Amino acid sequence: MTIAGASNGTVSDMTATVRPPVVNGGRTGTRIPLPVLEGHAEAHGAPAAPLLRLSALWIQITGTWCNLECTHCINASGPRSPWLKPLRTDVARRAIEEAATLGVKEIYFTGGEPFLHPDVLPLLREALEVAPTTVLTNGALIDEAVADSLAAIAAAAPYSLELRVSLDDVDPEQNDRIRGEGAWAKAVRAIRLLDARGLLPIVTATEIVERAGPGGGRYERFRDLLASLGVAKPRVKIMPVFAAGRLARPGRPRLTEEMLEGFDRGLLQCSESRVVAEGGVYACPILAGLGAARLSTGSVAASLRPAALYHPACVTCYETGMSCKNY
Repeated sequence: MTIAGASNGTVSDMTATVRPPVVNGGRTGTRIPLPVLEGHAEAHGAPAAPLLRLSALWIQITGTWCNLECTHCINASGPRSPWLKPLRTDVARRAIEEAATLGVKEIYFTGGEPFLHPDVLPLLREALEVAPTTVLTNGALIDEAVADSLAAIAAAAPYSLELRVSLDDVDPEQNDRIRGEGAWAKAVRAIRLLDARGLLPIVTATEIVERAGPGGGRYERFRDLLASLGVAKPRVKIMPVFAAGRLARPGRPRLTEEMLEGFDRGLLQCSESRVVAEGGVYACPILAGLGAARLSTGSVAASLRPAALYHPACVTCYETGMSCKNY
């Protein structure tokens, strides 16, 4: 099944040809240059986190190919020439099958925008035979037909399906300054469609927008927005902003052994998660595609070893205790 429409380019090396969609006539509204990424940063001498268990497998299904071009994107995703290619369907399928043998407890699909992948729905069906599965999406490609398909997949699955829809502010103008023109309206449409089908979407927001004044804190504002949309059970996840992707800057601090003295490294998400993306298996979804975070060029099992805490983003995980998972 192809969800995305044809447009002005192709991404190769997949089992089916995938064509990026036209967004705002080929523009996203957030025209900012793609920064040089920390693709092969040196990890020698960095502290490491042990792999305690494989609780979560992340599948970066579309690499950095996205229909939006958000100003704070952790992997600098966008609609043109993704620096990290989409994952082939057979690679994703093998990873799901292998994760099942390793006792994985959750599976997550991310990108980029997962609904650009032509085989995302059948892959979701397969993942849901193995473990509870979540899709992280901006919601722009979720229309009535896609929402109906997701509801049918969820109804037939032995495990639960979760949809996380990204917003960065309850105000359309503030949100679209970050995510692109029309992004707020499309995300809200997706939230309504999913909620109407009993899928209880989780709104994922970042701390990119700082706002003072009446109306409560960030969580309360999003909770109230969802209530105003008729969502009976509002669900909100707040994420910190990372020194990665479009917000990467030279000279950011990095973790040291001295900083981690007495700290339980098993609290870090890389102690129980791995991500499959183009080129191999990586320590975490924030660093997918970066050479120093790659732990295997083949199997998931080969990646089950300590991960170097070499990147400035590792400092954010250490300081905030955050996890990319749903909880």
